[in-house]
Amino acid sequence: MRIYNKYVLPKMINAGCGTKPIKKQREKVLPLCNGIVLEIGCGSGLNFAFYDENKVEKLYALEPDKEMLRQAGLLVKDVNFPITFLETGAEKIPLENGSVDTALLTYTLCSIPDPLAALREIRRVLKEGGTLVFCEHGMAPEKNVKKMQNFINFFWPIFQGGCNLNRDIPNLLKETGFSVDNLETMYLPKTPKWLGFNYWGTAS
Repeated sequence: MRIYNKYVLPKMINAGCGTKPIKKQREKVLPLCNGIVLEIGCGSGLNFAFYDENKVEKLYALEPDKEMLRQAGLLVKDVNFPITFLETGAEKIPLENGSVDTALLTYTLCSIPDPLAALREIRRVLKEGGTLVFCEHGMAPEKNVKKMQNFINFFWPIFQGGCNLNRDIPNLLKETGFSVDNLETMYLPKTPKWLGFNYWGTAS
């Protein structure tokens, strides 16, 4: 599994997270980020090209995987705002209380081992009046699709870097004290229903 996780999994994640429907989702949410931004799970830097450079003062790019961080580092030259990489998980964010204006989650909450701890940490580092921008896949509303998600999820995380198909994103936000200000949902086109139910919006 070590070779798989180092050499195969990053390529699979990049391919899966680089599809046209997912790019369209990134285009919707990334321009909402402003000021000092904390991106949770920056991966290989797929989001960097979608930020509005006129709005972002500084980006903290958090990512626990060394190979993903290496790939993301290659893209720094293509952006016009400073990026500081944080090689760590989201459950303990090495930033001061109230130090960021915007936190961003894109297709990341599914794979964080302790999503509740991570969301509490995000709340801690957000300034008063700050915004959490999110775009995630998760539990679908249809009963039969939910059953399929729950079944596949027995083995899916093992081969997909801990990705879970059946997390209830709005409920996780509410459990950790966030107020969901805007929420939209849909099944991504050209994507299996059990994988492609998306939630996106903002919370405070």
